[in-house]
Amino acid sequence: MPGTFDWLVSIFRAHQKWKEIDHKTQRLYEQGLALFANHILKDGSRAGSKQISDFTKAFVDAIYAKLLIVEAEDAHGNIVKRERRRYANAAMTACRRAWFVGQRAQETKVPAINPFSRMGLKAHAPGRPARETPTATWDELVAFRMSAKKLGYNSVGTAALLTWEWLQREEHVFGAFEISHYRPKERPNSVKIVHPKNGEEAWWPLFDETGEPLFPELMAELDAIKEAIVSGLMFRRDHEHRRSRTPLPWITARKDLRYLRRVVRKIVVAAGIRTELSFTSFRHGGFTEGADSDLTDAELRAASRHRSTRQLPTYAKRTRKQLISGSKKRREERTKVAVISTWNDT
Repeated sequence: MPGTFDWLVSIFRAHQKWKEIDHKTQRLYEQGLALFANHILKDGSRAGSKQISDFTKAFVDAIYAKLLIVEAEDAHGNIVKRERRRYANAAMTACRRAWFVGQRAQETKVPAINPFSRMGLKAHAPGRPARETPTATWDELVAFRMSAKKLGYNSVGTAALLTWEWLQREEHVFGAFEISHYRPKERPNSVKIVHPKNGEEAWWPLFDETGEPLFPELMAELDAIKEAIVSGLMFRRDHEHRRSRTPLPWITARKDLRYLRRVVRKIVVAAGIRTELSFTSFRHGGFTEGADSDLTDAELRAASRHRSTRQLPTYAKRTRKQLISGSKKRREERTKVAVISTWNDT
């Protein structure tokens, strides 16, 4: 029915903005929107059937409080309450996005004030520690790469080293890093880093002031890939047992990385390292290495490229110096450089 929350969701899902969302986020949004819409109110109706013109911040907060706690019956027939904060928070995030998109698409029908905004959502309950992504060690990175090579997933092993060295997110490594970004003719001594979320770009130096390579192992592997692939995304499904003769990107057209994550899990198990590790764990490991190497705050900001545009590295001399200095400090901290150099020898 026009004007209801269900109608707003339909507007959101038909909009171009929805099509631009990756598959994983779409599933999360669908779950969150359904959770809110299907909540039964005191009058017996669904929240999704209510007119959005009647929505208030207090109304939304009240439903959020209900969604936050779920009741279940244990084996003894007792009612047990548990919190599902992440699920409830994700639902509010999806509703907020739907409202903003709907307001732009139907500005005369969707109120300008978004009741899902500024809710002050907490990532975890007061007094409880935040859930952290497991951090990989250098030894685990080495073991993962060796396992990846044995299983024929060379590109995944190279990508793991890249995310460790350049602190790049999974969606950038497999969804935005192209052949043309690495040592182009106009800048053969640099690599371009592009942020998928905000479109910001930054150039990372690959050699120090004396001409010595800062990432010799990684560069050797990327050089080999660049020789084999003319254009497009850098990392592709290069294993021999792939279905397609042409190496396809690890990320799908819908920005789905589920197949890659299954492969990463397979490599982790074969490597005999902690099973809770994911691809993101190697990026976190790179951050930890930077901290252990006594990188300054400016060097870490330059390497990680925070969201603030004022903190993004440019090709300015000052930032270039920080990147070179930070890369050298991290390399000096390692004690098993020789192990990783065997990548191309075994």
